[in-house]
Amino acid sequence: MQNLLRIVVAALIVLGIVAYMTTYSVRFTEVAVVTTFGGADAESVRTEPGLGFKWPYPIQTVTKYDTRCGSGHGPIRWPLSDDRQVVVTAFLTYRVKDPLKFLQSFGTAGGRASEQFAQADNALRLKLRSALGQVSKYRLSDLLSASAAGSKLPELESQIMQQLGDAASSGIEPLVVGISGIELPEATTKAVFDRMKATRQRIASEAVTRGQAARESTRADADAAAKKILDFAERRAAVIRSQGEAEAAQYYAQQKADPDLAVFLQQLDFLRNAYSKKKITLVIPVTTPGFGLMQPIPPTVMPQLTLPGGETTGGKGAK
Repeated sequence: MQNLLRIVVAALIVLGIVAYMTTYSVRFTEVAVVTTFGGADAESVRTEPGLGFKWPYPIQTVTKYDTRCGSGHGPIRWPLSDDRQVVVTAFLTYRVKDPLKFLQSFGTAGGRASEQFAQADNALRLKLRSALGQVSKYRLSDLLSASAAGSKLPELESQIMQQLGDAASSGIEPLVVGISGIELPEATTKAVFDRMKATRQRIASEAVTRGQAARESTRADADAAAKKILDFAERRAAVIRSQGEAEAAQYYAQQKADPDLAVFLQQLDFLRNAYSKKKITLVIPVTTPGFGLMQPIPPTVMPQLTLPGGETTGGKGAK
């Protein structure tokens, strides 16, 4: 009984080893290439998922490739058309479209798919680096814009994709090419800041110049308006002055006709103006100009007055 059990176990082990060596499975996310003594043709490609059979190694080997997207990145320093240096980081997504061509192109890296994918990544990185030479056709302002419509990044990505079109000869299908980052080196950053500073200084200088021009224009307008007002005022004053002189000439003529009356009227005006608004007491000699009216009249020159009853008073010698 024990011998029978050992035979069954041994048979199962041998059967498992034979099954492992003569079968393979393909997932729905994979394609397989069955090589016979290292060679393969179109009929060696297995795209349908499921279980397959093959001759044991080393007669036949199976290499399976993941058909899902792979990716590669490449930070590269490139000069722009305006002599600015930028560090462009680009990414590329791809997939294995033709597994037979892929095997023929990268099979020298090794029999395992991981080794072949590593070599394919290196080859794509070199192609991507070469394709990124399209960056030198653009200026920094073309790539960096405040609005999406003003940026030429989509155009640049399209040109890079066209440059990668020859990757199909290796069984690879590029899917998406994108620019994930544009960085400025320190020297370029300083140059950009200096240019921005110069631009701001130019704008400030233009604003100052416009302000000075506006100030001079305003000052000229104000001077012209002031001169016009002064000229009008002088003409008006001359007219008023001439009218006043004409009216004063009439009074001067009347005063010349009776000088004593003119002096008397001037003294009355002086006294009226001096004491009309102030209550003051002054002790001033009657000889002071304007105070002659305050001098008493001598009795000898007082006029005679006729009183009721025929009597007279005053006159020369009156007491």
